[in-house]
Amino acid sequence: MLLEDLQVVLKVAEFRSITAAATNLDMRTATASAALKRVENALGAELFIRTTRSLRLSSVGERYIPQCEQAMLMLDQARQNMKDDQDIVDGELRIAMSSDLGRNLAIPWLDEFMEAYPDVILRASISDSNIDFYRDSVDIALRYGTPSDANLYGFKICDVPGILCATQGYLDKNGTPKHPHDLPLHNGLFYQLYDITHDVWEFLRDGTDYKIKMSGDRASNDGDLVRRWCVAGKGLAVKSCLDMSADLLAGKVVNVMPEFTPRSTELWLICPSRQLITPAVRLLRDTFKDKTKRIINQLIKKGVLDEATVDN
Repeated sequence: MLLEDLQVVLKVAEFRSITAAATNLDMRTATASAALKRVENALGAELFIRTTRSLRLSSVGERYIPQCEQAMLMLDQARQNMKDDQDIVDGELRIAMSSDLGRNLAIPWLDEFMEAYPDVILRASISDSNIDFYRDSVDIALRYGTPSDANLYGFKICDVPGILCATQGYLDKNGTPKHPHDLPLHNGLFYQLYDITHDVWEFLRDGTDYKIKMSGDRASNDGDLVRRWCVAGKGLAVKSCLDMSADLLAGKVVNVMPEFTPRSTELWLICPSRQLITPAVRLLRDTFKDKTKRIINQLIKKGVLDEATVDN
């Protein structure tokens, strides 16, 4: 039985809600629910009686939870006695990042982080392929998209609006699309992974969803290469606003059809075990949150993003 699972159970008992417990622990509801299920399976009994509207302790839970609380208090006291050692920010930080985000944003952020905490040793893996924490010897990963594995732990860094980009030179030569239905007349630049080409672009406006099948002469499994093609004026690309932020702020590319917005995504810092959430990881989380917030605010100030559509 994992210690972090017991911590989840105690929070569920405290709040009488799996969702509220997950929020308090900065994890997803599915992760908290999976932790509770593991504890109940290990005990062979249900600790809570669940209905559609409420959750309360079972008779087993009423006996078990107080004893569990006492044990956790003893462990917390032991941790407190070692607090000075735990607060030292050092050791190896093994992190995986996507190509574009890692090279152009996260690596400079990590350089600043290591200047502030020189006892940290960085091991960085940059790839757009799916990460296997154990096979790839990685402790944490900075990734777009909401984690789908309930066994993962992590921190949401921010919401990330999508953006349709092109150079002004490309638009002057080929025309500026005004509506998603104009897009098939243009050259698309695509991200491709495991032989799946992301050539169906989706846009939203006033609750209406537009799905457009694109064609184009370039596709790559490297998101940074797609960005470089776009900056070179080779066509249109749908990218995250973070990946394109430096180019947008420098005027190298422009936001095309801003009234039609590609679907947003989320940026998460994830890891396979709660035990890997060290002081260094928590400080890194705070660094990433601060850096991404600043960039998005810069994009809003420049008029690239509409503040009303950004949830951060």
